[in-house]
Amino acid sequence: MKLRILGCSGGIGGGAQTTAMLLDDDILIDAGTGVGNLSVEEMTKIDHVFVTHAHLDHVAFIPFLVDTVGSLRTKPLTVHAIQATLTVLQKHLFNWHLWPDFTKIPDADFPYMRYEALLPGQAVVLNGRKIIPLPANHTVPAVGYQLDSGHASLVFTGDTTTHDAFWPIVNKISNLKYLIIESAFCNEKRAIAIRSKHLCPSLLMEELEKLEGEAEILISHLKPGEADITMNEIRQCLARFHPRRLENNQSLEF
Repeated sequence: MKLRILGCSGGIGGGAQTTAMLLDDDILIDAGTGVGNLSVEEMTKIDHVFVTHAHLDHVAFIPFLVDTVGSLRTKPLTVHAIQATLTVLQKHLFNWHLWPDFTKIPDADFPYMRYEALLPGQAVVLNGRKIIPLPANHTVPAVGYQLDSGHASLVFTGDTTTHDAFWPIVNKISNLKYLIIESAFCNEKRAIAIRSKHLCPSLLMEELEKLEGEAEILISHLKPGEADITMNEIRQCLARFHPRRLENNQSLEF
């Protein structure tokens, strides 16, 4: 499996794009503004979108994706998420007011898009690739994902804060290779991080102490304008983990 990072920032500007990751050439993990980096041909190949949660920086380009390529495809785009997230998309995004309901276009029998509800811990298997929703702790219902090729696994926390339920599951993954974890704020904004249910370096340090095995640690969701400050703080307090900043256009194979 190969994961291409289309966007991994907590904002936009100066080349930064919000969260979107392309797994092989047919699966998106979140669909933030980074999807706009793809060609129409590349977008046409996408069959599945796995959404961590309903916040706009993670779903903003689902409407544009399906509107652009729906008529070019022979089957619907499947949007996978927990039911609470799907309900938000149905009520507040694809509702004919903010955007057309593409589960009814061109008609309900042959739509451009369909929904598929996920259950935490229950794997979706696509051509031998396992995608498993993991618990997350955010201001809205949310999940992370384990992507398992059989040979190795990548875990993406999605947007989250401290969450004890997450780590026993991760610690049981025997083939863990990569852990993508967020740190949306610097330590000066710890109170904001706590209120908005994100992480900052000091909270991230507390969380990573719960990791029992080894993995390459990659930091996502850094805010433009303070990303360098945040990464410097992370390197200082988490030096033994050798954390790296996740970058646009980076590719991870596992």
